[in-house]
Amino acid sequence: MGTAKVSTARSAAETALLDAAERLLVDVGYAGITTRRLAEEAGVNHGLVHYYFGSIENLLIRTLERFTERLIERQRAMYSADVPFIEKWRTSMRFLIEEDVRYEKVWLELQALSWNRPEMRERLALVDHQWRSVLIDAFAEPREEFDVDMPLDALVSLVATFNIGIMVERLSGVTTGHAELIEWIDRFLEERWQRP
Repeated sequence: MGTAKVSTARSAAETALLDAAERLLVDVGYAGITTRRLAEEAGVNHGLVHYYFGSIENLLIRTLERFTERLIERQRAMYSADVPFIEKWRTSMRFLIEEDVRYEKVWLELQALSWNRPEMRERLALVDHQWRSVLIDAFAEPREEFDVDMPLDALVSLVATFNIGIMVERLSGVTTGHAELIEWIDRFLEERWQRP
């Protein structure tokens, strides 16, 4: 078999494993994933999990990193659009409360798993840093425009922890007050935006 065919076969197997890991993290969570189940879901030999990724944990983190890359691209495009910040915020909130909770499940499953695994925490911290970088870029100008008297890092931390709180509660079936809170923030931004 030629090098190109081997490379193509490897790439296809890796993609199948990453896709399968994403589905399983959403459907059954980390506790329900074994190497054999993952390989079966991907339609590949179970030995390829460790051969290509070193461990199931590495594969799962790579799944999160790949998913994050797609969403960060979407967020950067949204925040760079030539529309008022309040419209960007509204779009972001629609993304946050939409019915699709795949990313939230993948992110939170792996966060919980990392609490007892320092080597995983480092990689998850890098994913968190990517998200915060997007928010720092997105909120620097509006912070001044809306006259928010808070350091930029603190504002980004507030928004990030707000998002995590909403995500955790939604995945637990709790939505009490979410719509009202988002509506209140929207009114606050609308009032600040309309100031002369």
